This record gives sequence, structure tokens and C-alpha cells, in this order.
Amino acid sequence: MEENREIVNKSGSLRYYKEMYETERLKGRALEEKLTQAQNNVNALQHRLDRIKGSVFWKYSKPLRSFVHWAQRTKERISYYGSIKGIARKLDAKRIEKRAKAQHGTAGFPTPEEAAKQRETVFPRNIKISILVPLYNTPKNFLMQAIDSVLAQTYESWELCLADGSDSEHEYVETVCREYIEKDAAYLGEHPELSKLVGDKGRILYERLETNEGISGNTNRALAMASGDFIGLFDHDDILHPALLFEYMKAICEQGADYIYCDETTFHGNSIDKMITLHFKPDFAIDNLRANNYICHFSMFDKNLLENTELFRSQFDGSQDHDMILRLTDKAKKVVHVPKLLYYWRSHKDSVASDINAKSYAIDAAKGAVAEHLRSKGFENFEITSTKAFETIFRIRYEIIGEPKISIVIPNKDHVDDLRRCITSILEKSSYDKYEIIIVENNSSTEEIFEYYEKLSKNPRIKIITYEGEFNYSRINNLGVSEADGEYVILLNNDTQVITLNWMEELLMYAQREDVGAVGCTLYYEDKTIQHAGVVIGLGAHRTAGHTHYRVSCNNLGYMGRLCYAQNVTAVTGACLMVKKEIYDKVGGLDETFEVSLNDVDFCLRVREAGYLNVFTPFAQLYHYESASRGLDTEGEKAERYNKESEHFREKWRKMLEKGDPYYNTNFSLDRSDFALKINV
Repeated sequence: MEENREIVNKSGSLRYYKEMYETERLKGRALEEKLTQAQNNVNALQHRLDRIKGSVFWKYSKPLRSFVHWAQRTKERISYYGSIKGIARKLDAKRIEKRAKAQHGTAGFPTPEEAAKQRETVFPRNIKISILVPLYNTPKNFLMQAIDSVLAQTYESWELCLADGSDSEHEYVETVCREYIEKDAAYLGEHPELSKLVGDKGRILYERLETNEGISGNTNRALAMASGDFIGLFDHDDILHPALLFEYMKAICEQGADYIYCDETTFHGNSIDKMITLHFKPDFAIDNLRANNYICHFSMFDKNLLENTELFRSQFDGSQDHDMILRLTDKAKKVVHVPKLLYYWRSHKDSVASDINAKSYAIDAAKGAVAEHLRSKGFENFEITSTKAFETIFRIRYEIIGEPKISIVIPNKDHVDDLRRCITSILEKSSYDKYEIIIVENNSSTEEIFEYYEKLSKNPRIKIITYEGEFNYSRINNLGVSEADGEYVILLNNDTQVITLNWMEELLMYAQREDVGAVGCTLYYEDKTIQHAGVVIGLGAHRTAGHTHYRVSCNNLGYMGRLCYAQNVTAVTGACLMVKKEIYDKVGGLDETFEVSLNDVDFCLRVREAGYLNVFTPFAQLYHYESASRGLDTEGEKAERYNKESEHFREKWRKMLEKGDPYYNTNFSLDRSDFALKINV
């Protein structure tokens, strides 16, 4: 009897696995057919192109083609900037940048009166800051400028720990350091209260190392000298703003910061006013940090964060700071970004600021640091690759767990051509297979759309439900989601068209994470300029929300490469938004008091309030024929309605708007979407 039961059980299991195998085999065959068809199309086009290029006409038409290409590039430039007027805006942005550079250089240093006031400030905490500097054959003028910038700090309870691995041909490094030790000892003698605060050893500590131990080893040796409460990391050829430590003390005492960083710039020559690139950063953003060490300089942290961990690890030399930042920010209770340009990173022929290839091993080290961090957070089977923006700006592909069902909710009223283009692109181009499409019909009147509905109803993937009542985008979507069977939901406009085959996978790999709420993609206009690449609150004339990189060419890398990696944003557009259905229901769906506009931004803000991150990924791409289905909001009743909803949004999120978007630096103008800087008048 037992033997017969065992045979039955085994037989049932075999049938189960056989059926599962057959299902997966059929899915694989369907995907293979899609890829084969795509490859055949590519081959056919390539054959036609080869025939054209081999013709006599092609050979003799080269001068004409060169002229046409020039005209096309000119047209693209005009398209990129939006028109001749757009080119004027770009020139204006260049003028603004020039003024901003002057504003953030030595002209922005505190006046003697301001410096004196900062030195006299009494903070509620007595904190000693140890600044670690690994030295190695440092050019004399670079070394002196670096130490002078520490001596100029208006917060004076610091110690400078210098670990010198220079060779015998650069003995002047030790001579210079010892001269500064004597100089500062004299200053402390004139300020006994400060001398008592920093201790008997003085503020400048120096050790000559028997051998050069590299960046990691030398910095760790500097750490061994440190007696401060907080640790700051300073490169031997860079310069600090005089108020840097003062601003960091404010962050510690006012916000409870235990890890702090600031904005920075690269410069060349001996003057910080010769700026190259100004980097104004977002507040702490883990997805940005995994893809790109945007934090970099000037990192300072509570020494207690080093408990049970190392500072720099030699196996990550070249990217030891990225490894360290990932580990320590993970342990930190409060990471604070000071949105002021306080660090000047010198660019010269041997520095990473000049060329990453000067230290090519840094690329592999950075990938290794990110990989180890991801493994420590429980991720497996991920892939890290360099992007076109920079070798150390990464695309991260997370493993998709299982095969969860995705429900695509598409509101629609008439506009059969828009809907047909959208649905066809999903069915023909999507590589992800387990999805359903829910079309929410609302008040259509044309025969053509109902004929198309009849045709679509024969597809088992597609169901059509009916919404009755006045148009309310939020209510329509909420109805659609309530009918969804999927574990994940995509809100999708009917005037979109899929570009990337794996668009659903690219969204899903982020939406599956426990810490992520809404995920958005790149949306292009028909001319391949950007319509959406993340939403910033407070941006635009209404001071509600706006899209960054708006109307930028698809070939543009974005501000500091931001169009090349997935990142945290405050909001994404509801024209294409993926979220767990559980989270959608948890926050109450779209707020139906926002009938047409700003409901997606409001939704994303509530998702953030619930403790989730929102993510924009540039690797899921669709066209968006914006407002084709409902028109624009700039005239008549629509403008009046938009103004009313904008007022409602500003009132509801007044405190958050006053605080500012955490992922959009306060130094950027809210009047433009191109990351132009504000100018202090």
C-alpha cells in the first residue's frame, strides 16, 4: 500500500515538473521567436544599407551628405535647446555659470568680520576634529596650500594628522610639515584656551613612514595618530573652504549628524577660482551612491562609526573612499549633506579629478566595492557595468525574484489610434511575459474605439472595465487597480509607446526591493527629446513640481551623468509608474481630490512619507505623446483647473515645499529644468 502511494506521489511530482518544464519551454520559444524576428529585421536593414553604400551614387554624393549632416546637426542643436530661443537660454546658462563660479570661489570666503564671528561661536558640543592626510611625494606648493587651508579654518578645534610615505627624493615634504608644526605651536602659545582644548601634542601631527603603504595604508597610519571625536578625510593636493569645519559643526549640533559631506568643485592651477566643474549634490541617496560615488569630498564622520570596521581597505585602493562611504553611511544614524561648495579638488595630470585612466585600477576597485556592499545587503546575482557617462558610473542590474504578475492599467477615452499604438507596442515588444492589461473605458463615444475594444476582448491578457461619471484621472486609475490581479501595478497613459524590450524588467527589479515604492522610466517626445527623467517638487512657475532635463536630447549624459544611472527621486510621473499593489493600497491610491493634475506627484510624496524610496531608471524607455489624449493645461477652463489644483497641492505639501526637494540641490534655480545655478544678487 505504501509502495503504491509513493509511486502515485512520484508520478504526480513528475507530471508537475513536466508541465512546468513545458510551460517554460514554450515561453522560451516565444521569446526566441521575438528575438529572431528582431534580428532578421536588423539583418535585412543592414543588407539594404550595404547595397546603398556600395553604389556609385553613394560615392559621388559624399559632399551633399556632408552638407546634409551639418544641417541635421544644426537642427538637432536647435531641437536640443528647444528653438533659437532655447539656444539663447543655453548661452544665458553659460553666463550664469560663469557668475556662479565667481560667487563660489574666493569671493565666497568669509570676510574678516564673519571669520572672527565664526571663531568666537560657542557650540553646545566640544568636538575635536581629526583631519587625515596621506602624503606621498606631494608637490611643495600643493602641500603648503593644503595645510594653509586647514590653518585658515574658522572652527579651530582640529588636529591635522599627516602620514608621509614620500621617497628619499622628496624629503622636503617632511621639512615643510615640521615648519608648519612650529608655526602652529607658536599660534597655540598665543591662544592658551585653544591649546588646552586640543591637547599637549598640538594640532599638527606628523609621521614619516618607513615605506609607502599606498592611499589606504597611509591614511590608516594617519588614523592611528588621531585623537578626535570626528574624522575628516583630506587629499594632500586639495583645498578646504575656510568655513568648512564651522558648517560641519552646525550640522552636528543642529541636526545630530554623524556623517557629513558637502558640494565640491574641481580646479586647475594654483587658484581655486579657475574652476572646471561645479558639483552640487543631492541629499543622501543610496541608489545614486551605489551607481556613482557622488558623496566623495569632504567626508567627515563620528569616529564611533569605525567600531568593528576598518577605515580604508587596501583591496579597494583607487576606490577606497567609495568602499568606506558605502560602509559608514550604512551604519550612520544621520547622514547630512551641507549644500555649500566647501571643497576644492585639484585637477592635474596624476589625479583622478583629471582623468580616471590615470588610475585605471580604480574602475575595478569601485565595482568590487559596490558588489561587496550589495552582497552585504542580501542581493545576489546582480550585474555591475560601466556606463557611457564615465567608467565609474555604473548600471546595476538586480536579479528579478520569481515571475510576479504585473497589471498594466490604462485609462482611455476614444483616441483609438493612440491606444492601438500603445497596446501593440506592449504586446509585440515586451520581453516580460506574465502581465495583464486593464483598460479603463471612460465615456468614449466613437464607433471605432468600441470596435477596437471588441477586438481586444478576444485577447486573454486584456480586460476592459467601464468607469462611469465625470472625468477624474485619479478615480479612474483607482478603479483599474482595484480590478488588478497582479502583485505589481503599472499606471500607463494611453499615449505612450514602448521602446526598450525589457522595460517591465527594468522597472520590476527596483519595485521588488523592500525599500522601494514608485519606479519611473525615461519618457521621450517623438523627436527623442526628454519629457520625463524624474520629478522635482517646487520646480516651475507654479512652484508645484516639474521635470528635470526637460527637452534635453536623448544623447545627452545629463547633469553630472544623471541620465545614465538609476537614482532616487522625490517623484516620478504617473504616465508610466510601477508600484507594488500592496503599497498602492497601503497609501490609499491616487488622491481623488486631484482630478487631473499632480495626483502622481502627490501619490509619490505619500509613498515617501510611508518610508519608501522612489526611483527613476533611464534604462526603461518609452515614447510619450504627451497630452495627445486630453490636450494641454495652458488655456481656458483647463488652465483655471490646473491653477486650482496647484494651489491645493501647495497647501497640502506646504512644509515639504518650504524644505525643498532633497534630491535637487538648493543652489539650482527653480525657474529652469536644466540645473542652472541660482545667482545671489
